[in-house]
Amino acid sequence: MSNSVSIRDLSLSFGAVNVLQNLDLDIRDGEFLVLLGSSGCGKSTLLNCIAGLLEPTDGQIFIKHRNVTWEEPKDRGIGMVFQSYALYPQMTVEKNLSFGLRVAKVPDEKIREKVARAAEILQIEPLLKRKPAELSGGQRQRVAIGRALVRDVDVFLFDEPLSNLDAKLRSELRVEIKRLHHSLKNTMIYVTHDQIEALTLADRIAIMKGGVIQQLDDPMTIYNRPKNKFVAGFIGSPSMNFLHGELVDRPGGIVFRTNGVDFSLAGYASAADALTAGRKVVLGLRPEHIQVDDDVPAGAEAHEAVVDIEEPMGADNLLWLKHAGHVMSVRTSGTRRYPPGARLRLGFDMSVASLFDAETEERL
Repeated sequence: MSNSVSIRDLSLSFGAVNVLQNLDLDIRDGEFLVLLGSSGCGKSTLLNCIAGLLEPTDGQIFIKHRNVTWEEPKDRGIGMVFQSYALYPQMTVEKNLSFGLRVAKVPDEKIREKVARAAEILQIEPLLKRKPAELSGGQRQRVAIGRALVRDVDVFLFDEPLSNLDAKLRSELRVEIKRLHHSLKNTMIYVTHDQIEALTLADRIAIMKGGVIQQLDDPMTIYNRPKNKFVAGFIGSPSMNFLHGELVDRPGGIVFRTNGVDFSLAGYASAADALTAGRKVVLGLRPEHIQVDDDVPAGAEAHEAVVDIEEPMGADNLLWLKHAGHVMSVRTSGTRRYPPGARLRLGFDMSVASLFDAETEERL
């Protein structure tokens, strides 16, 4: 499969501040790539460089194998959807959709055809005669997406398009954007700080920190095998539990020890020389990967913990437990109730656990 967008050794600095650092990235034809990270990580800056709104300090950008590093945004074959709707308030939805085409002197018949197709795909046909003030936030964002959709472009760029919407609208439009991608099969690059959007929309996720891509992979690989402690802690809600300790050699093999409590590492996959006695490590366990009471397999190693707080969440409950000197979060079925102070048994499935070097924070 060929690449739709290629970025080579891209850097961007504002004075002494390095925002992007020697970044390389290939985005395949028809791929939905999400740039994910917290504020200031460089994700929107990277998107703006691809769009041509910012000029990189160094490096090159290719779209469809064409070097567009110094080309104007209008010549790059891209359509962009911003966080703010940026609609013309005095124009109807129809005129907002067609404005760019009219400026480009596209024939009227072609404009009507493109607007009608975009309106049908986004289900905004009844809104075409309304003005933005008469629309809800979700409808306005649909119009903003439609304005990019009417252009014949190779790549769609989305800069946090759902962040101004309430939770229900975000969920609805997330589905619409995924459906849109399945329908059009265009390359889409999507910036967000919301991990749920990233996990549900992406073919691949690029998690960024300090202008550097920490991990680029499909959502399930990032979730189950995070490359480092930062990625592990950034993905997942609530966050992964981190237990600090060291590796200890026991008669049955290497174990993880924290505050005098040993955890068997049976089932943990790593390089043969990674698990060495005396190494300071951090054990990462996701709340849903910890077994409770009857879910602990017969004969498996079990630990006792005490319930601190229970948070009922409908379909499931979140328990905050005290164990081995740590406070840990565990996700359980919503049909079970555990009052504060209750004692329960925990089991740990090391095949889905993560071990990180305490110093480098890289996965072992």
